[in-house]
This record gives sequence, C-alpha cells and structure tokens, in this order.
Amino acid sequence: MAVTIRIPTPLRKFTEGKSEVDVEGGTIREVFDDVENRHGGLQEKIFDDAGEIRRFINVFVNGEDVRHSQGLDTPVKDGDEVSVVPAIAGGLNS
Repeated sequence: MAVTIRIPTPLRKFTEGKSEVDVEGGTIREVFDDVENRHGGLQEKIFDDAGEIRRFINVFVNGEDVRHSQGLDTPVKDGDEVSVVPAIAGGLNS
C-alpha cells in the first residue's frame, strides 16, 4: 500500500531533504520499517530504546493521533497520509 509520510524539517536530513516520502506498509510500524529501509537513521530519532514512539514525537494518520488508536499497530491504507510532528516545548509570554 502506498502511504505518504510527511517529514518535519529537523528530520529531512535522513530523507535527502524531502518533506514527503512515499512508502509501503499496512501499519504504522511497517511504514516506519519501510522508511528506515529506504532512508536509514530516521527510526533512531522517532523511537525510544523500547521500540516505542518517543514521548516528544507525535504521529498522525490523516490527522488522527496514533496514540489514541492502536499505536504502532494502527492500520493504514493506500493513499493515507502519515505526519511526524515533534512536540514543541515552551509557551507564550504575556
């Protein structure tokens, strides 16, 4: 299944500067495995030592947070868009 994964600016060095990469997979885990096979080094930045999505990284499928679904086992289908969004710390000063 062809899935588009959107890559945030700080991680584009792993995808040859590309902001979007088309990959294959039936779950989020498979999508990231395919990204890693094509563009090595990205998983190290997204996953912790236990193989889970780092707490400061958010992953969305068509705008829905995978943490509120099935996590890495969240299914994806042809044409879905996966977004990787690093959490932003800090706040607004009043």
